[in-house]
Amino acid sequence: MNRDPYSVLGVSREASPHEVKRAYRRLAMRWHPDRNTDPEATERFKQIRAAYDQLAAVDMPKPDETVDQPAPAEAPAEASTGPEAGRAADIRLNFELTLEDAAGGCRKTLHYRRGNACPTCEGSGEHGISRTRFCECCHGSGRVRDARRTLVPCDACSGRGFFSERICPDCSGSGRETADVSLEFTVPPGMLPGDELRLAGQGEPASGDSLAGDLYLTLVIASHALFTLQGRDLSYRMPVSALDIIAGGEIELPSLFGLIAYTLEPGPADVRQIRLAGKGYPGRGKLKAGDLLVELRPVFPEKLDAHQRKLLLQANAALMASACDTLQEVARWRQAQGLG
Repeated sequence: MNRDPYSVLGVSREASPHEVKRAYRRLAMRWHPDRNTDPEATERFKQIRAAYDQLAAVDMPKPDETVDQPAPAEAPAEASTGPEAGRAADIRLNFELTLEDAAGGCRKTLHYRRGNACPTCEGSGEHGISRTRFCECCHGSGRVRDARRTLVPCDACSGRGFFSERICPDCSGSGRETADVSLEFTVPPGMLPGDELRLAGQGEPASGDSLAGDLYLTLVIASHALFTLQGRDLSYRMPVSALDIIAGGEIELPSLFGLIAYTLEPGPADVRQIRLAGKGYPGRGKLKAGDLLVELRPVFPEKLDAHQRKLLLQANAALMASACDTLQEVARWRQAQGLG
């Protein structure tokens, strides 16, 4: 990579110390390894720091010069969203909802942690009085021997032999601190497990010329005591009195949005499968709502009091009176045994 410090920082050779410092801060915020996951970020950050140290040593103002003059006003630049603009890191989290909240949509508050620019150094990583340390590679000489045993400028310190540091004591030079954030947001209805909700600009905060990152929430739906979600279909098992199944009684079927009245067709006391179209998990956009699938399992009486027993015996007598129609298997067996 180019070792010319002016090219590294992207400034002209006539740039003022203030312009150099501003360019350094912008690039340092963009390429700091704690903020940028690019594999080359560490090396780029080192080169940016070395270039700034080199120019700071050359252009350090005399004691009688004023260094706190405000920077000249800049013309507003057009916003850029491409790779050249730079962007802070995104944050990705899982967010758990109940089945009811995910189906109907809801308003939630999320508590999470994200970085903020260190208030002491304003995100630059530098603050206070500068200190100098010798380069360990060249032991302060500024030169090292190459493969041919020839003395060449040290790459680590750009031939200076030392580094000037103004590491911020509050952030240890990282330029950032971690803060707790509370964010209120809306979950649209009909989201499925694994769907992502993007909250623009709620990731790592903007710094310098970089844009704020985004927050991505991956939906996790907690297991439900009754319903099982399969795609957009909802299913469950429901015990029902065998007498309701036999006689075709009226039952109530639970759904996510209330009870549904349902009339059973009379028939044998067997397990039944019911499908109610569009009564399952709600749709989203062009995706239609799922179905409600209910497995009815007949349950026979386990214990009867005297009155219930009497009523059942009366009902059974009425059935036996027309056993050829109502209890055909019983009737055939009795006839085979000559019992009439």
